[in-house]
Amino acid sequence: EIHMFRENSTLPASMQREQNNFIAKTFLWMFAGLIVTAACAWLTYSSGLYFRFYFGNSFTFLLIAEIAVVLLFSFFAYAVLNGVTMSVIFAVYQLSSIVVLFLAAAALFGGFALYGYSYKGDLSKWGPLLMICLIVAIVMSLINVFLIRAEFFEIFIDCAVLFLFFGITIYDMNKIKKLSLVTDGGGKLHIYGAMELYLDFINIFLRLLALFGKKK
Repeated sequence: EIHMFRENSTLPASMQREQNNFIAKTFLWMFAGLIVTAACAWLTYSSGLYFRFYFGNSFTFLLIAEIAVVLLFSFFAYAVLNGVTMSVIFAVYQLSSIVVLFLAAAALFGGFALYGYSYKGDLSKWGPLLMICLIVAIVMSLINVFLIRAEFFEIFIDCAVLFLFFGITIYDMNKIKKLSLVTDGGGKLHIYGAMELYLDFINIFLRLLALFGKKK
């Protein structure tokens, strides 16, 4: 059974509790995914396995495996693989820089997520535009990697993608809030929402690291 309520309507107390529980479960899964990723990244780096993956022709396989896991929608499997591939940041950037920018990403993500949650209007029209912008950014990034290879262009793309994910965070949080008004008989919508917010946070963090991270 599905129950839907308009944005400007007052929710019954029971539905308000369900909404709060949905949001809480969504962020709990997101935080759990981030913890798994951080732990796997550090363990892979500290054990020296990242060196084998990066120089042993396994890194490409891991990236392909990540895509496959996303398609199969296994959240924690993706978090583990993402942690392994992200272990290289500990070899490239100073630990203090990683920690500071992680906290900065958390603050920015939290601010934009809160705005998306509190926004009363309809953001459904943002979806196609944000997707087009993301595809364009990916294409331009690949062009720069394989053809242009210009540092200033890479910085421009990183800035554009950072602001793009600010918008995506607002959109996703607003969408998750609306999903929380749907009772799906104990389904896994909160995991779907957690995956989206997890990816938003990771992309904000990586863009900040690329722009402001202090390299070793």
